[in-house]
Amino acid sequence: MSHPTADTPARDADPSTVVNRRKPHSAFMLLGMTAGLGVILVLLLMVFIMPSLESGAHDLSVGLAGTPGVVDDFEQALVTAAPDAYAPQRYDSEQDLRDAILDREVVGGFVVEDSGVHALVASAGSATISGTLAGTANAVGQVTASPVTVEDVVPLPASDPTGVGIGGLAFPLVFGGIVPVVAFRKILPRSNGWYLAGLFTFAAVGGTIVAAVLTYAFGSVDTGFWAVAGSIAMGIAALAFPLAGLQKLFGAKGFTIGAMAMMFLGNPLAGISTTSAWLPSGLGTFGQILPPGAAGTLVRSAAYFQGAGGLVAACTLAAWIVVGLALYVIGMRRTRVEAPVTASPVPAT
Repeated sequence: MSHPTADTPARDADPSTVVNRRKPHSAFMLLGMTAGLGVILVLLLMVFIMPSLESGAHDLSVGLAGTPGVVDDFEQALVTAAPDAYAPQRYDSEQDLRDAILDREVVGGFVVEDSGVHALVASAGSATISGTLAGTANAVGQVTASPVTVEDVVPLPASDPTGVGIGGLAFPLVFGGIVPVVAFRKILPRSNGWYLAGLFTFAAVGGTIVAAVLTYAFGSVDTGFWAVAGSIAMGIAALAFPLAGLQKLFGAKGFTIGAMAMMFLGNPLAGISTTSAWLPSGLGTFGQILPPGAAGTLVRSAAYFQGAGGLVAACTLAAWIVVGLALYVIGMRRTRVEAPVTASPVPAT
């Protein structure tokens, strides 16, 4: 019969006794978990509510054209009426200003002549910003006693005059990127090729379905159907493939962290309904780096501006897809390297 020695105390000790000795009291665990969840709740409130509270006209790029002396007076009145709201840029002619709006270089502009102020807005770019520009033009016109007219250079479709359709894309994009990663892994657990093919297929089909609903059910899109479908498909793929790569490389934890980041950062900072220009500058820029924000910008450009202003967003989405595939390949190789070698059975003695 063996006796415990100084070298083997843990082997003969009661495991439950060791665990109970090291485990904190339940009251401390309860308090710690409550405090941690409270911090998370505060952070979520800040992420979802702060962008809305701090959103508004901050250094919006607007164009000015017209009679030089009158433009100088108008710019001064603009700064007085809305301090820090606009970043005016001068254009040689009204046509140059119109072209800049169509190319999405500016969100709108003002043509200022002795006869009055002619505001050029683009509600398809952002109905909120267009309304703000029109309101500012009227306010300055009252101060300077100048007549004001407003022209919508790029209007929204008559079936969706407030842009609700595209403005509501954030959640479908995030949902379409997260759920297929789980669903296809569930039904194709051992086939990497078919799994990736499933994600590609769903992105293409999902983009087409969403574009069809926006076009034929909501009337939010009236031109560029396939460009819109392709943009949405890229958005879904740019969410799905990085999550699949994180899951393959780091397991469930990698997927969970990635999905939470897209839900709790990418979603509120996407600025799809108002565009990123309406968000606080730092948050708006960060939101455009993430797939939901970039997808929203690309879809709006494809739907209303014939692709103008969407190049950076398209490159951003393509980069996310490539990174996701790279992570997946690395995860595949790591799985092969770490695959356990089946040991020969040891005969019983």
